[in-house]
Amino acid sequence: MNFLKKDYFNNNLLNQIRYQLEMLEIHDSKLAKLLCKLIPSHCPFERTVTILGRTLFHIPPLCKINPLYEQIIGLCYKCLLYLVDECSEDATRYC
Repeated sequence: MNFLKKDYFNNNLLNQIRYQLEMLEIHDSKLAKLLCKLIPSHCPFERTVTILGRTLFHIPPLCKINPLYEQIIGLCYKCLLYLVDECSEDATRYC
């Protein structure tokens, strides 16, 4: 029974963090630029290991294992939209 309460608490905390990330609004260009630089546009862990032109193995993207992946990508998207719409900046350098 104690295990179930701990699992419920962890899930509830995770849902609260998800909600906070989704409700976050961007109103500062410096913060938007910083978040766009910190959040990668593609998964940095995906790799294809090759030696002498032969592919040994492929490491799949592991970002989708992250339980906050969708919210973090959504936050980056909000930042990009703010920079383009409000600040009239070119967003291609962040992609």
